Amino acid sequence: MCGRYSFVPTKKQIDTQLADLERPAELKLSFNIAPTQQGYVVANDAPGLLQAMTWGLVPHWSRDGANGGKLINARAEGIEEKPSFRDPIRRRHCLVWADSFYEWRKLPGGRKVPYRILPADGSLLCFAGIWDEWRQPDGKKLRSFSIITTTPNRELGGLHDRMPVLLTNEAEQQRWLSEQSLEATLDMLHPPADAYLRLYPVSDRVNSPAHDGPDLHEEVADTPTLF
Repeated sequence: MCGRYSFVPTKKQIDTQLADLERPAELKLSFNIAPTQQGYVVANDAPGLLQAMTWGLVPHWSRDGANGGKLINARAEGIEEKPSFRDPIRRRHCLVWADSFYEWRKLPGGRKVPYRILPADGSLLCFAGIWDEWRQPDGKKLRSFSIITTTPNRELGGLHDRMPVLLTNEAEQQRWLSEQSLEATLDMLHPPADAYLRLYPVSDRVNSPAHDGPDLHEEVADTPTLF
């Protein structure tokens, strides 16, 4: 799964990957984006706009629009059949931008060690996402998203049995935002090539959404897996 990520792009990353997008005058940066908080996405109904949406999909048919953070991820397997996802996977795609995400390695005894995961080439991450829009009775809109997950590649296999679907180049990103058959969409939901990512252990301060600072990106000493 993907339960925490960061969006702290460098100027070079913005100029290389986000330069052609209309975006806020000042981007809100975060080292620790948690469920129900906002993240930056590019949706297929506005492909030239970098906009903020709420993480944790709220289906358009929701009675109350409540977001308990339960739909932050959508499993690729069977996504087209799930009530909350079967419409978005066919009609509402988005690119979810990040510089890294976090995953936890479980140690003997139950302790979990967080790792930061990012592209080995220094680029931004682009998650394959789906979105929806819920409207209140007064007409106010809530736009929200989920990150699609799949089986892990080699780097992630030792940490978790799931990872985000990554769109690793501009062609894939444009294809994700374009109209295509459901079969073609589902064919894109696979892990990236091995060696695309690098990872290293970070402070367990990332466990709390209350912590949000550059220290969360700093590498710490790894913890042995054997005692």
